[in-house]
Amino acid sequence: MKIHEYQAKQLFAESGIPVPPGEIATTPVEAFEIAERFNQPVMVKAQVHVGGRGKAGGVKYAENAEAAKVLATNILGMDIKGLTVKKVLVTPAEDIISESYVGIILDRATKRPVIMVSPAGGVDIEEVAAKTPEKIFKLAVDPIMGLQAWQARDLAFKLYRDIGQVRKAADILLKLYKVFWKVDASLVEINPLITNAAADVIAIDGKINIDDNALYRQKNIEAMRDLDAEIPAEVEAREADLSYVKLDGTIGCMVNGAGLAMATMDLVKRYGGDPANFLDIGGSSNPNKVVTALRIITSDPNVRSILINIFGGITRCDDVANGIVTAFKEFQPRVPVVVRLTGTNEKEAARILKSIDLPSEDTLDLVVKKAIELAETTVA
Repeated sequence: MKIHEYQAKQLFAESGIPVPPGEIATTPVEAFEIAERFNQPVMVKAQVHVGGRGKAGGVKYAENAEAAKVLATNILGMDIKGLTVKKVLVTPAEDIISESYVGIILDRATKRPVIMVSPAGGVDIEEVAAKTPEKIFKLAVDPIMGLQAWQARDLAFKLYRDIGQVRKAADILLKLYKVFWKVDASLVEINPLITNAAADVIAIDGKINIDDNALYRQKNIEAMRDLDAEIPAEVEAREADLSYVKLDGTIGCMVNGAGLAMATMDLVKRYGGDPANFLDIGGSSNPNKVVTALRIITSDPNVRSILINIFGGITRCDDVANGIVTAFKEFQPRVPVVVRLTGTNEKEAARILKSIDLPSEDTLDLVVKKAIELAETTVA
């Protein structure tokens, strides 16, 4: 689960991390009134759950309240990577001297929280990693011992030479690590962490992703969820108990089991295709989940073909087949569909699918190749 910048900064402030004040506006008039109260130049920042807001024109400097109103008019309603901006953060503009990056991520390779810092802040960390990897410094933290003060200072020295700023940055790192654990985060990020003319060290941006599996004990965090800021298909999938992640390819994938789903996507890439999504219907045999899954996949305008790959165990092939037939009766998918159903009740599934005459293949390699072939011949 993702939360907005203003919500992340609220959690930072509660933990003692210095952040600038700010208020949320949903109309240009509200932006004007907030900027007028601050009575100084402000930043008007789109609040959406994607990166690259600045490059998309969603982060702007306003000299005064009237300018903030004009900018809010332009930003509210803007489409940024498929998400519509419905609220903006109005916050005092800072006199920035330097920009750094600070982040903590749960690393599966080391099975530990890894802290990353870089003196090259203000841009995507992926861009820094690609162009100047020597500017990124990492520390895998022992989860039992936690982040030690000396380790925080060592990382802070990678960012600043001024001892006062080193101490302030080290304190921020220690507090950020506590936030990471407190909210069950999979990622916390400050980009940029800035210094100003007064030598203050301030988090002027914030990002927190929460582990969905921990939300049962993070009710205050779950209450921050903004459904309007999430991809509608992912919201629908979550409500239907489906695991769905939208990607940028053209091959829609419906699979049972996360491991098989990943293997299917890997094979799509191997044979020259690009998966449009990760979608795992899980171990359920509920035909309604299949109907919802197909509806979600076909709602993506980039999809050119749909690959259904089911290995029947607990999930029965005939129930999946019934779901596919029901979906075809309720709505005709606008793109071709190819299936592979093997395992529990596969013969019955084949009989059921004869009523809609779907192409099928016996092996994973063949069904993937067929899906790619269909995608290449489907008109956009």
